[in-house]
Amino acid sequence: MRLIKGSPAAIGVAAVLALGGCGLGNSQGGDAGKAADLDQRIVVDNFRAPVADWAPESDAAYILSLSGCLETLTKYDHTQGKVVPFLASSWKQVSALEWDFTLRAGVKFQDGTDLTADAVAASLKHVLEAEVPARAFNKKVISSVKVIDARTVRVSTPTESPLVPYRVASVNTGILAPAAYKDSSVDPFGHCTGPFTPVSEKPKQSLTLDRNENYWGGKVRLAGAEVRFITNGATRAAQIQTGEADISLSIPVSSLPSLESAKDVKVLKADSPRTATLYLNNKRKPLDNVNVRKALRAALDLDALAASVYEGAALPASGPFAPSEPWAIEGAVPPKQDLEAAKKLLATAGYTAGRPLEIIAIVERAEFADVATVVQENLRKIGIPVSIQSKEYAAAEPDVLAGKYDMLLSQRNRLIDIADPVGFLTADYSCEGSYNLSHFCDAEYDRIITEAAQTGNNEERYKLYARAGKILDEKAVNLWLVNEQATDAVRSDVQSYVQDPLARYVLTAETAKSGS
Repeated sequence: MRLIKGSPAAIGVAAVLALGGCGLGNSQGGDAGKAADLDQRIVVDNFRAPVADWAPESDAAYILSLSGCLETLTKYDHTQGKVVPFLASSWKQVSALEWDFTLRAGVKFQDGTDLTADAVAASLKHVLEAEVPARAFNKKVISSVKVIDARTVRVSTPTESPLVPYRVASVNTGILAPAAYKDSSVDPFGHCTGPFTPVSEKPKQSLTLDRNENYWGGKVRLAGAEVRFITNGATRAAQIQTGEADISLSIPVSSLPSLESAKDVKVLKADSPRTATLYLNNKRKPLDNVNVRKALRAALDLDALAASVYEGAALPASGPFAPSEPWAIEGAVPPKQDLEAAKKLLATAGYTAGRPLEIIAIVERAEFADVATVVQENLRKIGIPVSIQSKEYAAAEPDVLAGKYDMLLSQRNRLIDIADPVGFLTADYSCEGSYNLSHFCDAEYDRIITEAAQTGNNEERYKLYARAGKILDEKAVNLWLVNEQATDAVRSDVQSYVQDPLARYVLTAETAKSGS
């Protein structure tokens, strides 16, 4: 266990305007009838643990952000559907390739040093120079970061990009004090700007935080919190029901009936740009054949899957986007099971049953074990043997990224890198995409995405996204199963908790807990 000496713990854009209107949730928890107790601490059950220590360019940034430690220059506010000021008070595009961000005055890091343009530029350059670059902020999309004056930082791009304010809202661009960067490691402890400062950790188990008494954003209403890394969904649900946790993220469908009837628990749901997906390795036989991939799609009964495993809490997917999204493919409908068509496609592909194809089911999503079983049975009906292996995502990712897998049952929020699908579509499906689990590459697709990234008009950009999505669908790059909701649970005595479907913000200065 790691402790900071002297701490209390040691002592004892318009890109998603349409989505905002469709319910990208602003549900709140809380007991408004009781006064907040400023000495209270709470427990948050999160569904994943940091996998690369605390490097901000990694997914660890999401944990530092939801924990109320890490803050960015701008912030995507899903309740307003736009990018708003955060550590930057304002910004402007000063040329086709340059954006200037003016820093908020009076901000201090948790180590007492001032937020300066030099510190911000150094932090952003660290991410830009990372060996494994952040999906939203890397040298392909950002050419340089430099100091203009004491309170102004300039971000330049290799080509004109209207989405720079979205990119610096990515949690991976969170700003840390210069002292956080030591040799080849990063230490966020005491070096963030947020309302909570990390004071101890149990690796892969939990992170403990205390109130930042000098937070620039005003009084912090909780004394502190513990964020637990609980990959098992049933455990997260059980802990919120017993009161062992105060907030629990990503509740599995199977646990909803008991939680919805619990007296002191509120279940929060919001439309989410997240689709349960069976990723297919497009570079590995027999899945490198488009007709085999289409056969798999034709074999699936998505209606039955949504009704059984998801108990009606999710809808059959019609492709890589949900129908409610403004960039959805026009006229797209969920595919219907057609076993005869599937068998004909396999015959055309020359497929003969050999080794079982393996599905890796990510254990962080409790329902995926049952989903994998349903898919296994569907594919058995067309003569494709399937085996199932359950793994934590961190254990599966290296082989998946290296192309050493057949199929992966997982899901990813399309707006998690930046609050516009260009981040997702570039990282996940372009030829050089840093998160291309499908190992898909198509020149026309890449051309469309490149054009979209340079298109300032939202409507025109969304049309390009739809065209790119249609290519993915026509080539059956993956099997998109069901469109999910973001489902969290909160104890009734937690106040001012606003659900974030993009899973970036949980602990804020306003979060509170009423006294007993």
